[in-house]
Amino acid sequence: MLAAWALLCAAQLQAKIELPAVLGDGMVLQRNAEAALWGKAAPGRRVRIATSWNGRTTVTTADAAGRWATKVPTGDAGGPYTVAISDGEEVVLENVLLGEVWVCSGQSNMEMPVSGFMMQPVEGSVEAILDAGSYPDIRMFTVPKVSSAEPQEDCDAAWQTASPASVRSFSAVGYFFGRMLNKMLGVPVGLIAPNWGGSTIEAWMTEEAIDAVPGIDHALAKSGRYDNSIPQRLFNGMILPVCRFTAKGFIWYQGEANRFNWFDYKALQVALVKLWRETWGDERMPFYFAQIAPYRYEGDALRSRPLLVEQQYAAMAEIPRSGIAATTDLGNPTCIHPAKKREVAARLAYLALANDYGVEGLPAPAPTYKSMEREGDKLVLSFDNLSERYTRNNPDSFRGFDERGAVRLGGFEIAGEDRVFHPAQAGFKRRENRIVVGSEAVPEPVAVRYAFRNYCPEANVMTTMGQPLVPFRTDDWPVEDIGEIR
Repeated sequence: MLAAWALLCAAQLQAKIELPAVLGDGMVLQRNAEAALWGKAAPGRRVRIATSWNGRTTVTTADAAGRWATKVPTGDAGGPYTVAISDGEEVVLENVLLGEVWVCSGQSNMEMPVSGFMMQPVEGSVEAILDAGSYPDIRMFTVPKVSSAEPQEDCDAAWQTASPASVRSFSAVGYFFGRMLNKMLGVPVGLIAPNWGGSTIEAWMTEEAIDAVPGIDHALAKSGRYDNSIPQRLFNGMILPVCRFTAKGFIWYQGEANRFNWFDYKALQVALVKLWRETWGDERMPFYFAQIAPYRYEGDALRSRPLLVEQQYAAMAEIPRSGIAATTDLGNPTCIHPAKKREVAARLAYLALANDYGVEGLPAPAPTYKSMEREGDKLVLSFDNLSERYTRNNPDSFRGFDERGAVRLGGFEIAGEDRVFHPAQAGFKRRENRIVVGSEAVPEPVAVRYAFRNYCPEANVMTTMGQPLVPFRTDDWPVEDIGEIR
């Protein structure tokens, strides 16, 4: 009799549904989608999932190991709703919203919380923290820092509703991005944040994915240059626990830690996006990343940062449904974590709102170099993301002012066949969105560079909608003045 009672108790204990942390109270499920749900139950048991937004019940069966997975149809944005899951003993998820879900990942500039780091503030942080309660439809899930040699199925975290206490410790770029989506779209927003300061891109990938990238220095990529950046450890510990959660897309702020192998970054970025889309099971997920910001690094005039930026834009050109938020105007010579996180987030949000939600009238992406032609002793530059003609009412026209308010463009260098660069004078070609560059020191110019240094405070070219000109060079010459990258 006692043995039978023990077996009955054991069976009842097994009937309790187990869910991963990311499936919890207060979560946001992707609206108008087939949202993934999964967990553990008694082996072989039927699992019933009742969703209150549509009154439906979805039924699946746990396998021999007790694992189950299914998808449930979601509808238009709204809530709060409940999700009731049972294989005999019911578990009810409360306060569930339907809306837009984004993954916000990277290294310390994405990790940096709204409250800032020690002696490194975020502009507008106090206002954002005080106002956090006005956004109860923003929900946040911070993935704990776990570096693991073995794949992890779960993590120790929970969804949090926007409040002063929760917002102050959440990713500033992630929160400001989500807040803009919430304001513009009027729907709930869920933000999932796996971040680790100082991490290289390789740490967020599998070794198999790195091995499959052609033409890179594989030994260097897997060298574990930083303790937490041995390949696959962050993918195992921080991506796998949340990668089954249905999401709209990704925002990514990383690259500073990869300046030592900048020459491989394009291929690695392309491979990471492919891997993550495959891991989430949706090759159409948009992927938007932030250009790494100006910072002194080994020296203002050295060039490891622009070489990495160059690779970021080369990667974007190969990644479908991607875009970059430019940061040419947001850097700081002595702080690698710029305070202007709202601007970074806004530029990421412009991309998502325009490309994925059809919002019109937003600033075009930052202008990028397109082509060059010679006119006498000057070089004339053309750019993408601008109209060809300058008009007073064109919001995506160039502007550039010095500290006195005069139109004076800075940050340009020019070189002749000797490949020696000199500071250049630049101005707008009359009634056109083209820039003319020249220097008395270079009577026969052949190449131009703009903001192509680690830190270039003179670089001041922007559109009238506030988008900065992206650093570029027209040459493909070897770059020697990089310095020793620490």
